Amino acid sequence: MKAGNDSNGTGGSRASGSRASGAGGSRAGGDGASAASGSGAASGAGAGSSGVRLRLARQARGFSQQQLAGMATVSRQAVSAVEAGHSDPSLRVALAVARALGTTVEELFGPGELPPPVDAWLVAPLGEDAARVTLAPMGDAFVALPLAGATASAAGFLPAGGVAEQSAPSQPVPGQPVPGQPVPGQPVPGQPVPGQPVPGQPVPGQPVPGQPGPGQSGPPFRQARKIRPIGPPRPTLVLAGCDPAMPLIETPLALLDPPIAFSWWPCGSQEALELAADKLVHVAGAHLRGASGEYNTGPARELLRRQGADVVGFCSWREGLLLPTALAGQVADLGDVVRRGLRLVNRETGSEARRVLDRELARLGIGAAQISGYSTQAAGHLQVAASIAAGLADVGVASEPAALAFGLAFVPLAAEHFDLVIPADQAGCREVQGLLKVLSSRWLLDQLASLPGYDPARCGEHVASL
Repeated sequence: MKAGNDSNGTGGSRASGSRASGAGGSRAGGDGASAASGSGAASGAGAGSSGVRLRLARQARGFSQQQLAGMATVSRQAVSAVEAGHSDPSLRVALAVARALGTTVEELFGPGELPPPVDAWLVAPLGEDAARVTLAPMGDAFVALPLAGATASAAGFLPAGGVAEQSAPSQPVPGQPVPGQPVPGQPVPGQPVPGQPVPGQPVPGQPVPGQPGPGQSGPPFRQARKIRPIGPPRPTLVLAGCDPAMPLIETPLALLDPPIAFSWWPCGSQEALELAADKLVHVAGAHLRGASGEYNTGPARELLRRQGADVVGFCSWREGLLLPTALAGQVADLGDVVRRGLRLVNRETGSEARRVLDRELARLGIGAAQISGYSTQAAGHLQVAASIAAGLADVGVASEPAALAFGLAFVPLAAEHFDLVIPADQAGCREVQGLLKVLSSRWLLDQLASLPGYDPARCGEHVASL
């Protein structure tokens, strides 16, 4: 499928959509953009900068050049010429375009200023001030997805939609201890106290900080931060889950008219469902497997019992042990892993791969402490495979497609279904409707089928209503 030019819809960008594609078009005449400085509404502002602002404003509202031209009753060539930086708009074109976009001529074509900060709910903690984030509208609010670690790149840095504003420093209160300063007679933070647990080390029988305990539904850090947008946020489908094939959804979404951008938050099934329940993502990708090991909708129904949800199929694959080819045929199960003293690279708590590992350990009567590397955490299937291929670990549990992509040996342990859970309050939004449309597109189905180990037969199929 060939991507259309800007007259038929703009190409979506990963995360916030701040990456602007160039707008083609010839210099307009007649009622189009005038290069004369006397008639240009934004003369002196510079055709290049005003063109970028017009393009970002149009994309933020999801309009193609042709749609904007129709609403403003000007030619598409006029819009294209301004966006391409070929000329400044005439006064008539500037007024008509600003009115169609619901903004002012000054905002579109005046001296360039950064948009004001917005309050955005964090999907994960920010590591520092001025942290780069993906910024996406979510209903009447915004969500921010930190671009750090495994989420910072896809074979290169991803475009950011915003930057976190610097936190206001707290002022000391007279008579109160100053954070970071020792208090006379009190133990010094960071130094162990005899008979007391060591910070950072798990205590038997106690919950682990940052990991949900029994009956809990996720980390308690949910908060809002001021985010300075890099260009206006645009309609963006925010999808959480572990399947590395989900970014393929970006291309057909970008070809819709008007287009929809795409942002993927890679995480385990439990976290994805919690984010959906907290209304921080439009869709959760998850393995809906119960404690018994059988597939059912119980995990999603428990977290989304208040709003309800629809479950739509995406893909199926096998999950199992990934090994260097030198160990092919020498490891049949986790018992061989223990006997050989192989180093494991694990997945995070709440991921299906870790559940598969724990079920196998329980079945074989093997304790977690018997496996070297059980406490390690890799952020996804491909990261597990990359660690083994690089020699940083000897074995891990991940998908067969990940093993095939890195040329690793594979020992199957379970057949997996990966489904998309759509909360009822998100089902009618434009972003989700766009997703449902592209799930059945021939381009996406062909792409999934081309990945060794994937079975897209259930892609777009309605599985259940919760």
